[in-house]
Amino acid sequence: MSKKTTYRVVSNPVSYTASELTVLFAGESQTEPLHRIGPKVVDYYLLHHVISGRGTFRTGEFKAELAAGDSFLIHPGQLFHYVSDEEDPWRYRWVAFAGPQSESLISEAGLGLEHPIVHSGGSKIPGERCRSIFEAFRERGSSSSLLASGYLHLLFASLHEASAQEMASPLRPDSHSEDLVGQIVGYLSTQYAEPVTIEGMAETLGYNRAYLSRLFKQHTGIAPVTFLTKLRVDHGRRLLRERPELTVEQIASSVGFQDALYFSKQFRRLHGQTPTDYRVSVGESLKSTPKS
Repeated sequence: MSKKTTYRVVSNPVSYTASELTVLFAGESQTEPLHRIGPKVVDYYLLHHVISGRGTFRTGEFKAELAAGDSFLIHPGQLFHYVSDEEDPWRYRWVAFAGPQSESLISEAGLGLEHPIVHSGGSKIPGERCRSIFEAFRERGSSSSLLASGYLHLLFASLHEASAQEMASPLRPDSHSEDLVGQIVGYLSTQYAEPVTIEGMAETLGYNRAYLSRLFKQHTGIAPVTFLTKLRVDHGRRLLRERPELTVEQIASSVGFQDALYFSKQFRRLHGQTPTDYRVSVGESLKSTPKS
């Protein structure tokens, strides 16, 4: 049974401003068999996301057979044409946009002229983002244009994720372990000043706490909690040198220790003196340094 042909399009209710990233219009269609567009050119970017069906897209020397989950981007001024399959014609959604910020979005998503397509597999997110832009314009609210720009960024974020997964080579077991250890280091290095716990980190990364601790120790020689404590103390040591107006209690709180006495205990264990003694020794060292 043939699919009922549909075509709907809505435009941005706010006038286009050349200095901004602006979504111009959005639409969706169930095409008829052998539905053909072009060869032609347009003066804006035009992104299509295929919901179902098959078809062929060509621009310049590039040609591809595309199906559900695929997105293709038409660049301004580039000759293109596309055609739906005779037996299983495309159903797709599209978004047109323009503005200087467009290029950075496109570059990050890997949709250059040489390879203007992304395969997002079974993910429904790109199609949902296109639909959100369509609905924002259809409602014609005062913030429609702003909403559409936000959804466009989210759309390209999902395409970037799909592109990165597509290009990534399968990880070797040891490569996976190194990557996970790097994630642990990155997480703790940015969150050390917060009330972070190893349990909370494990939940965020989606792994068992014991597994993460064992893996981290295998690669670094220390447990994650030890790494976190040392990280906090090292940052506290820097503040003791650079911020003499801060009290030891304030520094302890600034680097993630809720108890200043515990900070002092760990500082002494690692550096052989209390934070106060360290600060005094640094001050005396600076006084005794000859001035040039």
